Amino acid sequence: MFEKLARPRYSVLVKLNIRTYGDPVLREKSTQIVKITKEIRALADDMIETMHAAKGVGLAAQQVGRTEAIAVLDVPASYDVDEAGNRLHPDIPMPWALLNPEITEMSEESEACEEGCLSFPDISAPIPRAKEITLKYMDIKGAQQSIHLKEFMARAVQHELDHLNGVLFVDRMSPLKKIAIAGQLKRLRRETQEVLQATT
Repeated sequence: MFEKLARPRYSVLVKLNIRTYGDPVLREKSTQIVKITKEIRALADDMIETMHAAKGVGLAAQQVGRTEAIAVLDVPASYDVDEAGNRLHPDIPMPWALLNPEITEMSEESEACEEGCLSFPDISAPIPRAKEITLKYMDIKGAQQSIHLKEFMARAVQHELDHLNGVLFVDRMSPLKKIAIAGQLKRLRRETQEVLQATT
């Protein structure tokens, strides 16, 4: 069984507030990063700290109320293996910050696996994703990079890039799954709106 992309209930205080379903910022599309500034590096560090505190493996800017084109990941080595247990991407340093990421190629072969999301606490669903992708991005030092990704790493990146485009994993659920969790989604949206109203 595919591991969830996140384990949503937080045991420690997160650095930044994670936005949940119903917050309009989750539907905003990201803006390109033109220059690596001190503020951008600080944002990446804060997002990584927040992701770790929330026990997730990926986080996108919209999930912390920002719209810069940045996502961070920290995929455990045990997730990054093939069926024989061999590492697939041992050269990718973790944690990993992706700036202005763009998928340039996707495999025709796809697979539906269980996913979770820090913006949807306690909700998970099988989501179809391409098994392999080619990713173009800028690293935190400002260098342009291109890399081919497979399996969990490809899935995690696709999940975070969806966030950067205002797409949520609920959008990729089957109609039957959406019906099954309709009550949870309605409750989460209501709780989110109550929080937003209380802070405005």
